[in-house]
Amino acid sequence: YSTDFEVHRNWLAITHNLPLSQWYYEATSEWTLDYPPFFAWLEYALSHIAKYFDPQMLVVENLNYTSRATIFFQRLSVIFTDTLFIYAVHECCRCINGKRAAKDILEKPTFILAVLLLWNFGLLIVDHIHFQYNGFLFGLMLLSVARLCQKRYLEGALLFAVLLHFKHIYIYVAPAYGIYLLRSYCFTANNADGSLKWRSFSFLHVTLLGLIVCLVSALSLGPFLVLGQLPQVIARLFPFKRGLCHAYWAPNFWALYNAMDKALTILGLKCNFLDGKKIPKASMTGGLVQEFQHTVLPSVTPLATLICTFIAILPSVFCLWFKPQGPRGFLQCLVLCALSSFMFGWHVHEKAILLAILPLSLLSIQRAKDAGIYLILATTGHFSLFPLLFTAPELPIKILLMLLFTVYSFSSLKSLFRREKPLLNWLEAIYLIQLVPLEIFCEIIFPLTPWKQHFPFVPLLLTSVYCAVGITYAWLKLYVSVLTERISVRQKAE
Repeated sequence: YSTDFEVHRNWLAITHNLPLSQWYYEATSEWTLDYPPFFAWLEYALSHIAKYFDPQMLVVENLNYTSRATIFFQRLSVIFTDTLFIYAVHECCRCINGKRAAKDILEKPTFILAVLLLWNFGLLIVDHIHFQYNGFLFGLMLLSVARLCQKRYLEGALLFAVLLHFKHIYIYVAPAYGIYLLRSYCFTANNADGSLKWRSFSFLHVTLLGLIVCLVSALSLGPFLVLGQLPQVIARLFPFKRGLCHAYWAPNFWALYNAMDKALTILGLKCNFLDGKKIPKASMTGGLVQEFQHTVLPSVTPLATLICTFIAILPSVFCLWFKPQGPRGFLQCLVLCALSSFMFGWHVHEKAILLAILPLSLLSIQRAKDAGIYLILATTGHFSLFPLLFTAPELPIKILLMLLFTVYSFSSLKSLFRREKPLLNWLEAIYLIQLVPLEIFCEIIFPLTPWKQHFPFVPLLLTSVYCAVGITYAWLKLYVSVLTERISVRQKAE
């Protein structure tokens, strides 16, 4: 397990022993409470079960406490909360249009979707080896998606509002929810050409949505507002002092930007354009979470990442508004919002790629074009999670698990679209195959070389930069697909 195991043990102890007024001030451990209040209340509820396993895990001062009972309880709590994820997958499968008849259950789109979601490699290792509660949170998100697909708009809005107050990273996809609810629920009709019928605006529907958002927010943040602690809660939720990138760079645009800056720095030193004494040593790759300045390229601020993210999301939101395609268009916008935020966000964690991979699973079983993009994104995104499991015993586990999931993904989607052209072109196939020698070099060859002592960050850098290329390509390909897609007469009527 990772440091997240201790993070959640500490949160159990904080919420169990301290009054509400101290939850977001307690700092005995460096892993302070930095999730929204609903998640804190979940930890509070779990702590009252944890005390029957081992009361010592609930002592705030017991840092890095890992008794067998603690490990058993923590693991069991993740498995138990995953029941919501299983139910959400069931509801998503019910939303799938079953036009593709198949005699064999293994070739049915609903079965393939269930496997792609329930056996998702990334979710499995992040939650059940690395240790987090993403299954429960993604369950809430997928359930809200299912409710919107079923035109149960208020339920979908309620579930998403609750989700935001469990983990604020889902604000990445909030624009997709906001625009889709406004377009499909607040405006109740379209013209024959698919354009919006402005007279169909429902003030009642807007009021109901506003009430849901306000009531959920009041329930979550109200107590802290009364205590005068809302600024402290916000400061914990958005710690901009952590720097542009995580200790291990998420494979996004900023990883490519950092690598370019490092390459230009090395070139500048060799050509005597830069003074080596003025350059901080390994500032970006020292494994520390901190702010740093780029050497050659302009340094990036939180505001710059916010502007880049906003610009990247904007076309997908415009498509959702001006080219409505019902639930399918909503899912496309949701994936693009998640990917755009992953590409350009501030201090993005590598695990955030799952926010795009899981909803893209729903699109992958509907069209061959989306299936091809899914295979590139899922394979590259999942491979980028490998550095999370870095000890020797986990090496065969992660490789075999990923092979199982990847082989199934390729074979099942290939059989589903067997009558159409190949899902990947030759260049995409070569790119994905190159992940194999990259893994061999990083895990087997590099540790045996003398470079390991002087350049320990090289495997992480290579993994991050190589995967960033694939994820950027998948993002661009999905955007091109959405922007160039034509809407049928039937879709316009819908």
